[in-house]
Amino acid sequence: MNPQKSPIQVATAGEALIDLIRNPDGQFEPCIGGAVYNLSRALARQGVPTLYLNPLSKDRFGRQLAEGLRADGVHLAAPEPVQAVTSLAVVAVDAQGHPDYAFYREGVADRATNANALNHACAQAPGLQVVCTGALALSPDDADTYLPWLAQQRQAQRLVVVDANLRPSVMPDLARYRAHVLAALQYADVIKVSDEDLAHLALPGDTPLAQAQHLLQSSNAACVALTRGGDGASLLTRHGAVFHARETAGLRIADTVGAGDCFLAGLVVAMLEAGLDARWGRTAVTTEQAESLLANAVASASICVQRRGCAPPLRAEVRDHVAAGSVQFAVTANPV
Repeated sequence: MNPQKSPIQVATAGEALIDLIRNPDGQFEPCIGGAVYNLSRALARQGVPTLYLNPLSKDRFGRQLAEGLRADGVHLAAPEPVQAVTSLAVVAVDAQGHPDYAFYREGVADRATNANALNHACAQAPGLQVVCTGALALSPDDADTYLPWLAQQRQAQRLVVVDANLRPSVMPDLARYRAHVLAALQYADVIKVSDEDLAHLALPGDTPLAQAQHLLQSSNAACVALTRGGDGASLLTRHGAVFHARETAGLRIADTVGAGDCFLAGLVVAMLEAGLDARWGRTAVTTEQAESLLANAVASASICVQRRGCAPPLRAEVRDHVAAGSVQFAVTANPV
């Protein structure tokens, strides 16, 4: 493990890959990416000491991924590269900037790990407070890697954050995939989910908010963060409070690649700065505190979507965006 100037606060586990993004001229541009990889960079760029747990390839793309993490200050739990190749995602972006993915993930480097390796790396980080995963790590094929790790981290009383971030286009058995994602979310203290994720999960409820409420009540989580694209985001607590936030200023959207990852990073950063833990949301919370969490999360995503690819903002950029006052709030249930 790399030498650390300050104790690791967050450990992340999941995919690191190369996004081959199709340009308007039909050419493909390789960009470093992957939901958990993006989250790791986004956390570190906002000043959080972050440990990425999965191995990376010794191939050209793997070296590029490692350089990207190190450049942003992310520590590598597995600094020695492995022989397996790097994961690839072919990305087509529509006219609204929304990406569509096709993944190539057999025999790849970021999957060359196991629960014991993940738990051992976390045990070597005595200041560790939060663990994060989601997206492709929630494939049923990787259950033996991530579920025992999540169980042990929850037992260690670390804050467990899981981003559903479904990728149904690459899961051949959608019913099995849904069931596994829901099983993995049972380990989470904080669930991040989009309206699209909820639709793929086919949860009861005629609106994304109703579906998110069902997800919260059927899980063990203390809160659920729901993103709804241009309609903003909501934060639901187990105690029954529901808070909303949206960007009121017009944004020049380049694309939405990495927006959800930056949103989650902003949320986790704000929780750490406020000293919140796995109990937050299980009892009454203040409106001021919830709005602070949402403001940081929305601002992080808003800055990201105005840049091509995933270029996470710095902490100062997020603070400046929040200070500009362009995030609007509302409360619909049980405010304090």
